Amino acid sequence: QVQPVESGGGSVQAGGSLRLSCATETYRDSCLAWFRQAPGTEREGYARQGVAFIDSDGSTGYIDSVKGRFTISKDNAKNTVYLQMNSLKPEDTAMYYCAADRRAFIATMFDPGEYNYWGQGTQVTVSS
Repeated sequence: QVQPVESGGGSVQAGGSLRLSCATETYRDSCLAWFRQAPGTEREGYARQGVAFIDSDGSTGYIDSVKGRFTISKDNAKNTVYLQMNSLKPEDTAMYYCAADRRAFIATMFDPGEYNYWGQGTQVTVSS
């Protein structure tokens, strides 16, 4: 399928871990990223927040608030990209979306407007 499919969300206590998975055929030679949207922010008009990206040559990037806690990776054999989330905090609570684009590189990797394919999202809830 072209549309990414996420899995792996859930509810954890602060300090816990989750691993999100995203399966997509638009995978090889593509840019892939995880975005999130906190509760209520969509109604307020806020765009989805880029969390981590990985481009076609495996280069990765993260927003400052998740550096050292989250790791994005991909499995070529399974056409899947992962987001390992450790030391989760209540402020990480959000709907997490996988995004993909067939280009090998994107200049603004955290601009949601650059991605053509989006999953339905998977909820992550972190309680204190």
